[in-house]
Amino acid sequence: MRIMLSKKKVVSFLKSASYYYQKGNFYFQQNKLDKALLFFKKTIEVEPENSVNYYNLACLLSRMGYLDKANDIFSSVVYQMDPSLTECYFLMAVNYGLIGNLDKACHLLNLYLRYAPDGEMAQDAEDLLFALREEVEEVDFKEDDEEKESADRKKLPEEEEIIRSYHESPEIKNNLLKTLYGKNDQVVNKAMHIYGLLPGKSGEEPLREFVRNPWVRQRLRVRALLEMKNMGVKGQVTVFMGEGLRDIDLSYYPLIAPMWLDEWQDVLDGTLHSMQQSNMYNEKFYEDVQAIWIDFLNNIYPRVPRINKRAIWSAALEYAITKFHFLSITQKRLAQQYNVSPSSISAKYQEINKALNIEHRAYQNMIRYLTQRKDEQPPPEDDKH
Repeated sequence: MRIMLSKKKVVSFLKSASYYYQKGNFYFQQNKLDKALLFFKKTIEVEPENSVNYYNLACLLSRMGYLDKANDIFSSVVYQMDPSLTECYFLMAVNYGLIGNLDKACHLLNLYLRYAPDGEMAQDAEDLLFALREEVEEVDFKEDDEEKESADRKKLPEEEEIIRSYHESPEIKNNLLKTLYGKNDQVVNKAMHIYGLLPGKSGEEPLREFVRNPWVRQRLRVRALLEMKNMGVKGQVTVFMGEGLRDIDLSYYPLIAPMWLDEWQDVLDGTLHSMQQSNMYNEKFYEDVQAIWIDFLNNIYPRVPRINKRAIWSAALEYAITKFHFLSITQKRLAQQYNVSPSSISAKYQEINKALNIEHRAYQNMIRYLTQRKDEQPPPEDDKH
């Protein structure tokens, strides 16, 4: 009798792949990715012939930043196990884009569109192809990355020296312009300030070109407009906004920064408070969510949102940052967290997305974010697949 009981215990202890997937997905939703990885590997041990198990593992490895390893699995799935899992082409393309192999990324996106022209990710594939082509064009017209980083690291001479020698020294003039398009925001802000101090409004034309540039981050563009306004620039200024160039009258164009409203700060504070209670975010996310909120208000001004229930806007703003960083947080979960309805979050998020095109712009952010994660994390243990 005891032996039979022992056998029953052994049988009952055996778990299905579905069980391990559910456990892994639970930890994935909690952003406990190392634990999720253990359970996703178990699904393969239990069902080594099931291609979906490998697909799920590769998706997780992509999220963790192990892009080469994930692509090896995606490739094995679609070429050797299950050609119907065409999403592998799309996800491999994203990963190749993240590691800088743009030609391979474009090739795989085209493969996905060929095999799944009406697939769930077809629109995303077309958007990414558009973004990747722009990326390739940008490389042709911009400085080499290493050269740019070197220029960013150089310290600007004292402001007085630049102002005094600006017109007489082509080297100083050229260095200041390079610094304006650098990667370090603090140095860029300093360059803007110097342009604003140049005599005879000599800095006006470089700043006008700066705000026209579609590659400039919106918060820096706003900062440049403020500098121009402080210089006394009036009349028409051509600015890149959203999807194209737009003429604004700087004399009357209201900029958000000097006239920030308490209700806007309350929305931002509500989002930041919620994010700080979670273990899913770090300081970079806090900076990004503030930038998204400021960009949104600037893009829709003067048609600013009517904020009746601030918690809804706070929840929508947090959802925007999760979409921007491809985090797996649902509107339902945020609705419970903020004590609002999922539909209300969806409505406000659509307003933010319409103004900023969050999901399209997220591609560039994803390159930075996942590459950083890849650099920060040690390689995983060998996978059995």
